[in-house]
Amino acid sequence: MRKRPGIGAIQKQRVEQERFRGKATELQDNVFEQMTNQMEKFRSNLETFAAKHRNEIKKNPAFRKQFQEMCASIGVDPLASSKGFWSELLGVGDFYYEIAVQVIEVCLATSSRNGGLITLGELRQRLIKARGQAQHHQEISNDDIMRAIKKLKVLGPGFSVVNLKGTQDSSDILIRSIPGELNADHTEVLKIAENQSFTSVKTLKSTLKWDDVRCQQILNELLRDGVAWVDERSTEKTYWFPSFFKPLIRED
Repeated sequence: MRKRPGIGAIQKQRVEQERFRGKATELQDNVFEQMTNQMEKFRSNLETFAAKHRNEIKKNPAFRKQFQEMCASIGVDPLASSKGFWSELLGVGDFYYEIAVQVIEVCLATSSRNGGLITLGELRQRLIKARGQAQHHQEISNDDIMRAIKKLKVLGPGFSVVNLKGTQDSSDILIRSIPGELNADHTEVLKIAENQSFTSVKTLKSTLKWDDVRCQQILNELLRDGVAWVDERSTEKTYWFPSFFKPLIRED
């Protein structure tokens, strides 16, 4: 028979376990302290970088996007508030809040035509037109607009982004500015209508393999919300989507 360990051996084992636990905690604390110091150093370097390249960050959309990604990598959000260190240093907080307000104005102005659904490309064109050509107006990119729209979520579910094809093409990204959600069927119909700006029950049946009832129901819902218009003068009812019309925006 094997001898059972005595009390002394058990106590010794417990002491060793406690010693290992203490060492593990010490190592964890050291690693955490090192990571904290590294992050603080990175943050400090980021602030120095931001101060040095302030004008380029404000004027160059591509450079501004890269800077935002650098900030995100260490958990810094320059847009967290329109006031504070980053806003005072760069002015980016006010810049994005200004764009957000202008996005609301454009969406409201065009909602009677498009039912509150506008492509990112058209939205950017209209924002550029509204902002004018004055030097103090910074050039804006699609990324700037998307970041500004994210800030509108605090107002409720009124603004959402619909990416029809999962690409970064501004013609494939829709901004919805009225409450409610587009379901999967709505999105499929929009995908079909995107290229020609219109579709029909016959086209949907052929492309999506849906029955008459399903096609008509989804089109009726889009008509009800003002997203689609119907042309009853043609041989077959045609459903037009003004969100996909090419806007004619005058420069003057």
